[in-house]
Amino acid sequence: MKKIHILLISLILLSLSGFRYRPDPKVQVLTSGTNTSLRGLSVVNDNIVWVSGSNGMVGRSSNAGKNWKWTTVKGFEKKEFRDIEAFDASTAIIMAVDTPAVILKTTDGGETWKTVYENKTPGMFLDAMHFLDQNTGMVIGDPINKKVFIAATQDAGESWQEWEESQRPVADSGEAFFAASGTNIRLFEKNKYFMVSGGTRSRLFTNNNVIDMPIIQGKETTGANSVAVFDEGKLKGSKRIVVVGGDFMTPGESKQNCYYTTDGGKSWNAPSTPPHGYRSCVEYLSKTDLVSCGLNGVDYSYNGGKTWKWISKESFHVVRIAKMGTTIFLAGNKGQIGKLILD
Repeated sequence: MKKIHILLISLILLSLSGFRYRPDPKVQVLTSGTNTSLRGLSVVNDNIVWVSGSNGMVGRSSNAGKNWKWTTVKGFEKKEFRDIEAFDASTAIIMAVDTPAVILKTTDGGETWKTVYENKTPGMFLDAMHFLDQNTGMVIGDPINKKVFIAATQDAGESWQEWEESQRPVADSGEAFFAASGTNIRLFEKNKYFMVSGGTRSRLFTNNNVIDMPIIQGKETTGANSVAVFDEGKLKGSKRIVVVGGDFMTPGESKQNCYYTTDGGKSWNAPSTPPHGYRSCVEYLSKTDLVSCGLNGVDYSYNGGKTWKWISKESFHVVRIAKMGTTIFLAGNKGQIGKLILD
């Protein structure tokens, strides 16, 4: 009886202090079984969602993931569309990674696609793209002649301008970018970015600086896969950054797979409880809440990345929150698409 009284008193005190119990988020699988590995995901609002992946496939839902329309892009049936940016139910841009690297655009819901960029340079491999708004975007690729490939658009992806070689950051030997989730670059102003590399060296690149990170590195399969910046695009010059990665050949290994910084990378902090394995994507949901996913499941942080809780063992490559809304979707192998249920 005494223990019950103590518990009741504790609950009353917590209630008076403003505490509200929050159940752990859950992952609801919406669909799976389609013959594609999904790494591109763009959530326009709480209803409109686009995905892209292998075998030239693109998927679109206009009712919050209840139903999906799948399209194989004609002429690109063997391409891997590793990233996608969508702006409404009709307009989207997809990126195919390897030689020839191409960027396509649709304005009719995926019925037809127009090639807006093509690069046949030997060794060309595009990794990710990010749009600050509907007009302003950037795409990055693996180094060519030891320089990181960068191209930008200012006209909603209708045309792309390659940066001059003198403007591009220098990559170290064995350093490149993973085309894992389309989230290793984040724009926060026109032509201003945070991007993270991987491989034998893993660093944070900004317009004015290149910063070493303590994340695991040294092999082609190691390094950073994704960077999240709090309120990027709105809070100019944001300093709150979380990076995830690991070694995708050992998906259950948590060693040196996540770091966060609150001073723009001058100092890095390791979580006391890291995500529970290799993670290919991380996304800010609020100043304190983050979600991260990988081959062996999904982790959630309530405290800015200081600790992580393993909330699902479902495999996903990418997780994104709605640009105009609050719904969070995930996508991964075999056409699997999920939704994060917060309460």
